[in-house]
Amino acid sequence: MQLLGFSASQVHPLATLDAAQDFLSGNAAARFVWADFATDEVAPAPGAWRDGLMALTGSPILDLHLADATNPAHPSFFDTTNAYDMVIFRKLTFETSRQFAEADAAPAEAGAPGTAPASSAPAAGTPPMPGPRKAARKYPAGFLPALARIDTQPVTFFVFDNVLVTVRPSPSRTVDQVRQRLLDTCGAPPPSTGRTNGSASLLHGVRPPTRPEDLMLRLLNAMVDRYLDLRTPLTRQLDRWQRALLSARQSFSSWEGLLDARIQLRRLENLSEEQRDALQEFRDSLLDNRYSTGDADASAANRDEVLLVRLTDLMEHILRVLAHARRLEDSIESAVQIHFSAVAHRTNRTMRALTIITALFMPLTLITGVFGMNFARMPWLQDPNGFWWSIGLMGGVVATIAGIWVLGRWLDK
Repeated sequence: MQLLGFSASQVHPLATLDAAQDFLSGNAAARFVWADFATDEVAPAPGAWRDGLMALTGSPILDLHLADATNPAHPSFFDTTNAYDMVIFRKLTFETSRQFAEADAAPAEAGAPGTAPASSAPAAGTPPMPGPRKAARKYPAGFLPALARIDTQPVTFFVFDNVLVTVRPSPSRTVDQVRQRLLDTCGAPPPSTGRTNGSASLLHGVRPPTRPEDLMLRLLNAMVDRYLDLRTPLTRQLDRWQRALLSARQSFSSWEGLLDARIQLRRLENLSEEQRDALQEFRDSLLDNRYSTGDADASAANRDEVLLVRLTDLMEHILRVLAHARRLEDSIESAVQIHFSAVAHRTNRTMRALTIITALFMPLTLITGVFGMNFARMPWLQDPNGFWWSIGLMGGVVATIAGIWVLGRWLDK
C-alpha cells in the first residue's frame, strides 16, 4: 500500500489510512489522497479491504466493482455511481516492455536481427517461451518472436471526490515512476537540486495534480505512452518479417509465426478500441455532470475544461496506437500478397523456361521418331552422310523456330 496526500503545491507521503484521513480533515490546503494498492493486497479479503477503506472514501465500493477490480482478465471498462467513478484500463506488463526493449537492442549488440540475449529469463507468471526446436519451426533463424509476447494487466481506478484508489498488479514500473516523479518534483520539503530520473517524460510539468481525475489521467497517459513506445520495435519486427517473406534466396516457411504476429496485432487493436470506448464513456460522464450542475462555479467549469482537453489528448494517443496496429496489419497482409505474387512470378518464369525447352525439342522428337520407324526402305538410312543430314535438319528446325520467336518478340512478353 502506498499513500500520497496532495495539497496546493506539495505531495505528502502518508503511512496509514488513518493518517490519510487526518490529512484530509485536518489540513485546510489538502485537496485529495491517492491510495495505491497491489492486487495481492485486495484479492485475499476484498470485503475487509473495502471496510478499511470506507472511512477514508466515505462510501463503500459495490460488490460487483470489487469483483471486477480483482479480475485479472477484465477488459478496459468504465462505470459510474453516485459516489465514485470506476475506470479499468489494461496496461502493458513489465515483462512485455522489457522483452521489447531487448528485441530492439539485440540486433546492434548481437549482430543478428532480433536475437535476444541467452541469459534473459521470463518473469514469474508469464507463459514460457517455445523451446529452440519449436521456435526454429515457427520463426526464421535470427528472429525474435516479440509479437507473440504482448501481454497486459488491468489497473482499476476508483475516483471519489477527494480520494483516488488504484488497484494494480505488482510490480508496475509505470505507477512507481509516476509516484517517484511526483515525490521528486513536488515532495515536501521541495528538492534542493534539479534531480530527475528516467520518468521525466511521464508527467506534464511539475505542478501536482489538483483533483483525483487529473492524477488518473496522468497515470493513464504514462500507460498509453508505453504502447506508443512499442511502435519502433513492432515496426522493426514487421520489417524483418517482410524481408523474410520477399527474400528470393530461401523460401518462407514460418507461417505459424506470422499467424501469431497477426493475432497479436489484432489483439492490440482490440485493446486500443476497448480503452478508447472506456475513456469515451468517462468523457461523456464528465460532460453530463458538467451540464447537469450548470455553470454556477466558474473555477470548477475551467477545471473541467482542462480535464476534458487532457482526456481528448489521451484518447488521441490511443487512436495513434490503434492506427499503427492497423497499418502494421495491413503491411503484413500486403507483404503476404506480394510474397505469393513473387512466388507465382518465379513459378511462371520456371514454367516459361520449361515450355521453351519443350517447344524446341518437340520437332526434334518428331524427326527422331520418324527415323526410328521399322521400314525396309527410308531416305538416308543407307547414305553414309545420312546422320549428318538429320543433324542439320534438326539444327535448321531449331534455328527457324528460334528466329520466329526473336523476330516476333515472343520471348520478351
